[in-house]
Amino acid sequence: MYIKTFNHLMELAKAKQAKKIAVAAADDIEVLEVIERAESLNLAEFILVGDFSKIENINKEKGWNLKSEVIDEKDHNKAADKAVDLVVNGQAGALMKGMLHSSVFLKAILNKEKGLNTGKHITQISVLEKDDEDGLRLITDCAITVNPDLLGKKEILENAVDLAHKLGIEIPKAAILASIEVVNPSMQDTIDAAVLSKMADRGQIKGCIVDGPFAFDNAVSVEAAKAKGISGPVAGDADIIVVPNLTVGNTLTKSITYVAKKTVVAATVGAAVPIVFTSRTESVEGKLLSIALASYIS
Repeated sequence: MYIKTFNHLMELAKAKQAKKIAVAAADDIEVLEVIERAESLNLAEFILVGDFSKIENINKEKGWNLKSEVIDEKDHNKAADKAVDLVVNGQAGALMKGMLHSSVFLKAILNKEKGLNTGKHITQISVLEKDDEDGLRLITDCAITVNPDLLGKKEILENAVDLAHKLGIEIPKAAILASIEVVNPSMQDTIDAAVLSKMADRGQIKGCIVDGPFAFDNAVSVEAAKAKGISGPVAGDADIIVVPNLTVGNTLTKSITYVAKKTVVAATVGAAVPIVFTSRTESVEGKLLSIALASYIS
């Protein structure tokens, strides 16, 4: 099913049988507000791991009637471990970060003894709508991988291709980002982009069309690509944008969110199950859409 908009994604997620999501450190009013909304929309069911008394007090204070099971655990490290255990044991089909530090959450996910780490590179993908209900665009990695080398970028791209396929994009067009559009031997990002393009041409990266290097404008704007004489199926119409490092990805995502005022949905992929790993400053709408995305692809 080709997903055109976030509204389309939400409707498809609501139509599916609700999956259970284990939430680590759920004892926070903003986290519980999202869960209450998600329950009311029948997006998912939840198992809340956190301070039982805090969760109960917030629930009563707000007049909510949360249906979720609660497992009492005040310590954030232990809460993250227990949430992961719920997924490993088959009691939940996805994992969600509550109000705890990202490093604590990731440590539990990456624990080799737990089984969530499948050997793939776990990466974050920012998902946004293209203009005119023309589908979704993925930008990666915007939150986890700090400074990937060539093989790291290949794994980041392959994770994004997997997600694009699940969103109905049969042959996603991937642009490898740099600051210029030509290969410059003194700029490693341009060399990596060219190598990844050739790897795709030779079948070392499958299920997508890859081109680069691209600057951001000629990856997303046909007019900008034409103005610089850049042609090909990816030019100006990329479904996937692979950024050179986390600083670029994080800045780009936050610029789109706070300056362009567009909704950006976070997906964390590469683990054995979908992970809802949103920023603390993410809007309720963005967090609900992240839950919808996790529910849809699980």
